Amino acid sequence: MRIRHENDNTEEVLNCIVETMLDAKAQEVTSLDLRELHSAVTDYFVICHAQSKTQVNAIAEKIIDNVRNKLRVHVYHEEGFENSEWILLDYVDVVVHVFLGEKRNFFQLEELWADAEKKVYED
Repeated sequence: MRIRHENDNTEEVLNCIVETMLDAKAQEVTSLDLRELHSAVTDYFVICHAQSKTQVNAIAEKIIDNVRNKLRVHVYHEEGFENSEWILLDYVDVVVHVFLGEKRNFFQLEELWADAEKKVYED
């Protein structure tokens, strides 16, 4: 069971992340709603990919900046900037995965969480 905060802004964080990904020309921006899955440790995964490590890094940095500047929310944990093939940004209720295209195909997170409600975003 997840604890809800009185001023829960999960949807705002989710929307800001998706908008930032789309603005940064991320590919196949997708969210997975994990709230109905008992084994999930977060409410949402937001997944996208890019074709270069430089763009993967730029998308992740832009997400961190926009969520902090627009919503005053700081990333709880981040990893993957060392090689920029799969960057994970943990906002507790929303976990972001920015992949290099080939790594997204290899790990197939959407398939691992196939029971989740999936939403694909377009410009």
